[in-house]
Amino acid sequence: ALIPAPLAGSRADVNPNDVAKVIWKYFTELGSNAKDAVGQVQQTEISKQLNTLLQSNLQTVSAYAEDLQERLVPFAVELQARLAQDSQRMKEQIQRELRELQAKLAPYADEVHQQIGTNIRELQAKLSPYAEELRSQVDRSAGELQRALEPYAAELRERLQDNTDSIKASLSPYADRLQQQIDGGVESLKERLSPMADELKAQVEQSVAELRRGLSPYAQEVQDGLNRQLESLTLQMERAAEELRGRLATSSEELRAQLSPLARELREAASGDAESLRQRLAPLAQQLEQRVGQTLETFRQQAAPFGETFGKQLVQRLEEMRGKLETGAAGVEDHLELLEKEVREQVAAFLSTVPPPQN
Repeated sequence: ALIPAPLAGSRADVNPNDVAKVIWKYFTELGSNAKDAVGQVQQTEISKQLNTLLQSNLQTVSAYAEDLQERLVPFAVELQARLAQDSQRMKEQIQRELRELQAKLAPYADEVHQQIGTNIRELQAKLSPYAEELRSQVDRSAGELQRALEPYAAELRERLQDNTDSIKASLSPYADRLQQQIDGGVESLKERLSPMADELKAQVEQSVAELRRGLSPYAQEVQDGLNRQLESLTLQMERAAEELRGRLATSSEELRAQLSPLARELREAASGDAESLRQRLAPLAQQLEQRVGQTLETFRQQAAPFGETFGKQLVQRLEEMRGKLETGAAGVEDHLELLEKEVREQVAAFLSTVPPPQN
């Protein structure tokens, strides 16, 4: 059957990673509570969460969302049951592989220690310019936005010299322009900062590839174990890069949320009575520049060190990797990260095979 035109692109509107997050949350929450009695409650909860996700992404194709919801919930419940079994099996397998890996690497302990130490130093050297560039971009973007907003304070003070009717008439358009300037500045900021997360992610992949090449000669007979540890390391580092992207986006939106009340206060002043208009505007005209400056300075202090924090996270992951290879002791994260990756892959595969509803 031909796919109806409104549904043709609908599957592309559902991000498999978003669905996987809901299912993974369901798995971890259900896994932490051994009582079978909560199963029905959790099933209702995952149904609600998936419904919210699908409806928000497929607002124009609710029939498709309902059909997909009906298919996804049983799939999620079945996947959770299988993951519960896979979890223990994978944990045991990783622990066994790591002990074997540690035993094989023991004769080369010094070389392995040195190899990872070299990798850490090289990664720090590569990330340092990015951390500096991120700090520089935050400072530059905040400075540009501050300079763009400065004339608004002067303009507002000038407007207070006009007659009250004139102020009142021009206040709403002025507030709209201020909001547009804030929105434009924040979007420009996000456009500058977002690509940096991609660049850092690429450096992470390169670093793990170099570590793989450096360690492979010492682990000829246990390549599967080494590959699984490096895969786990890659997932941890990629998650750190995604967290960095998320923190930058969140900080940018928080900046918008803290600056936008300025425009809102001006609109509210315009909607009040004419007599008290000057009294309400005078303090705002005096505070506007100061409040913008303080808000942007807070943003600078919060966002500028993100690059250094990211670098420290990656070094910590490499140190943990070195500790695992030297002791043979696996962490809880190892098998959970690989399971979560499996969830993402299974969900993507499932969504790719779900047929659209019949017209």
